[in-house]
Amino acid sequence: MLREITLGQYYPVDSVLHRMDPRTKLLGTLLFIISLFCTDSFLGYGAAALFLAVTIKLSKVPFKFMVRGLKAVLVLLLISVSFNLFLTPGTAIFQLGFLKITWEGLRTAVFMALRLVFLVLGSSVMTLTTTPNELTDGLEKGLGFLKKVGVPVHEVAMMMSIALRFIPILIEEADKIMKAQMARGADFESGNLVHRAKSMVPLLVPLFISAFRRATDLAMAMEARCYRGGEGRTKMKPLHYQRRDRIAQIVILCYLAVIIGMRFVL
Repeated sequence: MLREITLGQYYPVDSVLHRMDPRTKLLGTLLFIISLFCTDSFLGYGAAALFLAVTIKLSKVPFKFMVRGLKAVLVLLLISVSFNLFLTPGTAIFQLGFLKITWEGLRTAVFMALRLVFLVLGSSVMTLTTTPNELTDGLEKGLGFLKKVGVPVHEVAMMMSIALRFIPILIEEADKIMKAQMARGADFESGNLVHRAKSMVPLLVPLFISAFRRATDLAMAMEARCYRGGEGRTKMKPLHYQRRDRIAQIVILCYLAVIIGMRFVL
């Protein structure tokens, strides 16, 4: 299960999305997420699915690899769908005791499932096609106007970049700890869901110790290199908008306009 988490990983391949400016990809991801909360019809989600399919095709990342990330949120997906399916009042379709499925609940559950799946896939496209350094530079450059009101943009971007970079490292560390404990007789796969959750508790202590150790080593390395924040720092690869970035921004804005138009028309 741990190996199935794709958020925070980078998939190295030559594609249009990989060569695109990180600010364009950050803006596109934000507008795509906004569009998912603006639409409330099957036609709107169909347009979102088409837009996402074209984006995945342009990224050249294998679809099977990207779908692997959905397994990590499967439990959250089932809980969200179940709550909306059985707890939404309306016209009953099926009722067995206190359990009742309504047309409104079925519609809400389907929309919630699609929204969550598209959120994970859309976020994965950005992280799989953008290195942590590019994300840091894109966030710092894109939110640079907040420096005028005292927001430490460079430090916030650095923290987000480090957090994303630590996700695959901690996953690999947890996998190693799990295999080591399984070699000593630990069982993480048998029993019901509650039993499996309890069996994961012994993983937390060594995992937290490893995370704190890595954080300490990183802090000492940054201090040894005289890191003092973003003031006066230069970029080895300055960001520049190109023609493909402007075309991508126009396409994204047109897509958002279509989604909002569908909401008001339909």
